[in-house]
Amino acid sequence: MTTTIALAGKGGTGKTTVSAMIIKYLINKGKGPILAIDADPSANLNMVLGVDLECTIGGIREDLLKQVQGSQNVTGAARGSIAGGMSKHDYLDYEIHSSLTESDKFDLIAMGRSEGPGCYCAVNHNLREILDSLSHNYPYVVMDNEAGMEHLSRRTTEDVDHLFIISGPTQRGLAAAAGIVDLKDELAIRIKNSYFILNRVPGEIHPALQEGIEQLGVPFLGPVPADNNVMEYDFNGRPLLELEDDSPIYQAVAAMMDEVLGL
Repeated sequence: MTTTIALAGKGGTGKTTVSAMIIKYLINKGKGPILAIDADPSANLNMVLGVDLECTIGGIREDLLKQVQGSQNVTGAARGSIAGGMSKHDYLDYEIHSSLTESDKFDLIAMGRSEGPGCYCAVNHNLREILDSLSHNYPYVVMDNEAGMEHLSRRTTEDVDHLFIISGPTQRGLAAAAGIVDLKDELAIRIKNSYFILNRVPGEIHPALQEGIEQLGVPFLGPVPADNNVMEYDFNGRPLLELEDDSPIYQAVAAMMDEVLGL
């Protein structure tokens, strides 16, 4: 059985860092292999995990559309097959599995760029089927989303077990988090549990922020402290998975995961 964990937040809130800490936590608990999905168009989850990224799902999708548009029988190609007789589904299945970045404890796949002009309905249907099938091979899936949760909204055949909404310690960040709370109820998927995490907190939470947190309507797991080690690792190009287990940011996230996942 697969447990799906999704994170969402506006750019710059550190949700990719929190994603890395959750993956580190699952690895430490011996819960691999883990499928990490980078669903943010900026596609930098691979950097904090310390692996290379050669291609994205968005690139595969665009290549397929070019083949479809270049076919003499565009209608037939769009509906089922591409040049050479390979079905669109088989082509996507092969390319997606080939694009998977594999490591000992986790695998990574990146969604990449959003859609350009053209018809993507049939392609996205096949993508959903393949990604859902791929996800079932892992006990845990951790999905780093953009604030709009565009890719998450397309996972119409899968529930999300735990959604973590991430914000920095600002009123603007809190307003964006409130927007995500509203948006999650409009998605065509079932989100079983939703939580709020305040990231990069330099000290005590300001009373005005605390009041706003209480009005969000989702459980508050607590603050993640600002950690200078994260910046140091970033400057030196070191993956955050190498952070010491006693680092403040990992300790905070691990305590939250103990509460939510009960591992």
